[in-house]
Amino acid sequence: MVNELNFDSIRPYQDSEIHEVFERLKNEHDFLELIKFLYPNFSTENFLKKLLSIQSVNEFQTEVIYPYVKEVLRTTTKGITHSGLTDLDPNGHYLFISNHRDIVLDSAILNILMVENKLNTTEIAIGDNLLIFPWITDLVKLNKTFIVNRNLPVRQMLESSMRLSHYIRKTLVERNQSIWIAQREGRSKDGDDRTQVSLLKMMNMSGAGSFAENFSELTIVPLSISYEYDPCDYLKALEFQMKRDKPDYKKTQADDLKHMGAGLRGRKGRVHFGFGKPINKTQLDKLNDLPKNDQLQGLAEMIDQQIHNNYKFYPGNFVADDLFTNHTRHTDKYTEEDKSIFLGYLDEHLSRIDGDREFLHKALLEMYANPVKNFYTSEEK
Repeated sequence: MVNELNFDSIRPYQDSEIHEVFERLKNEHDFLELIKFLYPNFSTENFLKKLLSIQSVNEFQTEVIYPYVKEVLRTTTKGITHSGLTDLDPNGHYLFISNHRDIVLDSAILNILMVENKLNTTEIAIGDNLLIFPWITDLVKLNKTFIVNRNLPVRQMLESSMRLSHYIRKTLVERNQSIWIAQREGRSKDGDDRTQVSLLKMMNMSGAGSFAENFSELTIVPLSISYEYDPCDYLKALEFQMKRDKPDYKKTQADDLKHMGAGLRGRKGRVHFGFGKPINKTQLDKLNDLPKNDQLQGLAEMIDQQIHNNYKFYPGNFVADDLFTNHTRHTDKYTEEDKSIFLGYLDEHLSRIDGDREFLHKALLEMYANPVKNFYTSEEK
């Protein structure tokens, strides 16, 4: 069994630790510059005074993070809606496994919904590739974030996965604390949302019972996140072209920062969070007699089916699917004005980048069309 001390390198900060962290942050030049950018209406001195008066992680979330995210949503979206959340037990713990669109906002909006529906905020999984500077690590760990280590040598990766698995199970089962984690490493760039079996394999490493027992105690809730417009869509399309032209192309840390900034500042239109139903032991028992890999694949498909079925579509999704597949099957779901608005949006985003316009346009269409394809494919099963 993994000892409590083993979690210190990955766990979020606790209330007793936050003032030591604040003292570090107030001397970080880049952090202070970020504060000026994020909170232009407050003097840095007043912000730091406010920060140093905070006594708990919960207070930090509700008085620093919450108002900033609310302002972002007010200025860049046409509203946030949700379904299925009120069916969940406010006193229960849930492992929210979701599709992943935006580096920062997917989990940030989820916690806004938690606060506004009087539920405890979730802990958030984040890849260490995004922790570019030590002060960023400090900042995210203040916000109930735990670290997923990536790109380690094989032996270290095994140890890291075991630690992470035990941390997730302990957090959910013993601390009754909900968690958000993306269904795959990194965002889905093409809108084809699929749960990575390796993620589920990692979670099962800490289980002591049968397959069904191990996963039923985690209480997985598939979560489907739908943005009418993905503000990073053109950057994702450009990444596809870069990989086409240079197969060994890899995003840099500067690229990640650019994506985070675009995601926060760009317009998103309407946004919907569709909460699925908890995957229960009765469903999982049906997988018990299968070979191990088939069990994991079966669970991945259960999660995906709910994510696909709970995706909320906007006119642009149907326009994209008709154009990408060269059909007219969805013309009753949008008007000519809807089509013109969506194509104008794509043209505006394409104008921001240089590249193979035909390839980039097709990549954008596929990005918005794939959720529609997955929904109808899922319905047929």
